[in-house]
Amino acid sequence: MVVLAASIISKSGKALVSRQFVDMSRIRIEGLLAAFPKLVGTGKQHTYVETENVRYVYQPIEALYLLVVTNKQSNILEDLETLRLLSKLVPEYSPSLDEDGVCKAAFELIFAFDEVISLGHKENVTVAQVKQYCEMDSHEERLHKLVLQSKINETKDVMKRKASEIDKSKIEKNRGDKGGFMSLQSMGSGRIESTFSDMSISSGGGGFGSGSGFGLSTDVDSFSSKSKGRPSASATAPPKGLGMQLGKTQRTNQFLESLKAEGEVIIEDSKPSAGPRSAAPPLTDPITLTVEEKLNVTLKRDGGVSNFDVQGTLSLQILNEDDAYIQVQVETRGNSGILFKTHPNINKELFSNENILGLKDPNRPFPIGQAGDGVGLLKWRMQTVDESVVPLTINCWPSVSGNETYVSIEYEASSMFDLRNVVISVPLPALREAPNVRQIDGEWRYDSRNSIFEWSILLIDNSNRSGSMEFVVPPADSSAFFPISVRFTATSTFSDLKVLNILPLRGGPPPKHSQRTQLFTENYQVA
Repeated sequence: MVVLAASIISKSGKALVSRQFVDMSRIRIEGLLAAFPKLVGTGKQHTYVETENVRYVYQPIEALYLLVVTNKQSNILEDLETLRLLSKLVPEYSPSLDEDGVCKAAFELIFAFDEVISLGHKENVTVAQVKQYCEMDSHEERLHKLVLQSKINETKDVMKRKASEIDKSKIEKNRGDKGGFMSLQSMGSGRIESTFSDMSISSGGGGFGSGSGFGLSTDVDSFSSKSKGRPSASATAPPKGLGMQLGKTQRTNQFLESLKAEGEVIIEDSKPSAGPRSAAPPLTDPITLTVEEKLNVTLKRDGGVSNFDVQGTLSLQILNEDDAYIQVQVETRGNSGILFKTHPNINKELFSNENILGLKDPNRPFPIGQAGDGVGLLKWRMQTVDESVVPLTINCWPSVSGNETYVSIEYEASSMFDLRNVVISVPLPALREAPNVRQIDGEWRYDSRNSIFEWSILLIDNSNRSGSMEFVVPPADSSAFFPISVRFTATSTFSDLKVLNILPLRGGPPPKHSQRTQLFTENYQVA
């Protein structure tokens, strides 16, 4: 198999991401890509097109095509396997499967393609390995950043000491000029007046007000950030034991620099992740609306649902004050099993009649700022015992044979959702060694400290709605393998809530907005 090029193109023939792997002129590659849309017929179910010299192996991705160009002598089965691996990588790096999302992640996709294909030949790698190779960091870079951070910390310490000396000299000068205590009193009163004036401006700046529950944190933050005047003596004075801490920090920094000079490699301690939810990327659009649903599900080991609870929220974040006078038009799909509740400051009649979220007082703006999770506009909840709505079911079959226990586990995923970063955690009896894995669809890891077997699948879509695995352990009771815990995320939700439009209340064009949608598990078990 020889892969000539791998590309992501639009259906009009525009190449968004293109990577060639053999020595071929740019004009030749562009000609091959430009000819592809003319060769694809409508209504056909083929996944490849052949010409006199090359073979196009392709897969539609919404409004785009993922395309692999090979020579005609290559194995079509290997071509399809390469295309399938590339199709799993595209959603991992592209925030959205459209032209804008693919163009933003163009460099990351090219690097990922390079890890899959080398000199025209497919590498024997998995999606997890490609992500690991692309995220590989350098010890030299970390050491350089550590040394740079130590210098920054030293500079900050010097700056604080200089600022404290300047404040003390100003106080002594004012004492000598204006009579000591009275001058200090006048300085303090001026600072207090300035602080209270800032507080009144902050509390009257708009939003829901300090007593509404929406705008309280925003007002406190603006008050603390806007208060003027020279800091008080308690704020500028170093805390108790600071001199010993500074000396210790300086000695540590000198020791690190000496290690660097000797060629030693220093590895920083990695901080544990905060939880199953990944940190949201920084806001770039003026208005961002976030739809989140969390799942609390308990399934019976013999089939059936003990508990199924979905709790969702729609939150709003606004960066600019000019965009705060708005209303949000949404679509709820009319699901009778979901109960929606608006915030007390939202006009309930407007939402009930027109599906528009707006304040009761249209002359007041929404709070602005990027702190926290934004302003909650809408909440909903869904509870049921219908097993057909469960996105992922797990069947575990332990069986003892002689001196061994064979554990077979299979999963079945609903076609409603594509699940990402799926981890199925199975408790095991205390083992000295990892279990003997006979067969598995995905990756596995054994946590010997907690005696937990973790089965990981990066993506469950239409290509792998079901899967299985089998491992062997010493004899054990069947109840030792329960409860099984599951965690995953998805970009679709049960409510399927969509933001249709942003309606400005003061005229002008609607401000640009973006919608983030995520479904994640809070507690998902098979007990």
